[in-house]
Amino acid sequence: MGLVIGLSIAIVVGAIVGWLASLIVKGSGSGLLTDILIGIGGSIVASFLFPALGLTFGGNTIAAILSPLVGAVILLLIIKLLRR
Repeated sequence: MGLVIGLSIAIVVGAIVGWLASLIVKGSGSGLLTDILIGIGGSIVASFLFPALGLTFGGNTIAAILSPLVGAVILLLIIKLLRR
């Protein structure tokens, strides 16, 4: 049961983060599924990249959205560059 709840939370947060990132990076709206995948991918990028660079966003709720959002924006910019 815990796995289902965890995956559900990851999908919802991924969708929100991916949607916000697609609003920030103009012209990259690719649909709900892609936004979810970009949001989850951004969370993964943020969880590895930022600690390696020594960056922390704190432990509050805003940081829980800000860190994956920055990771998703970075991921969208990379994807946008590769598509050119």
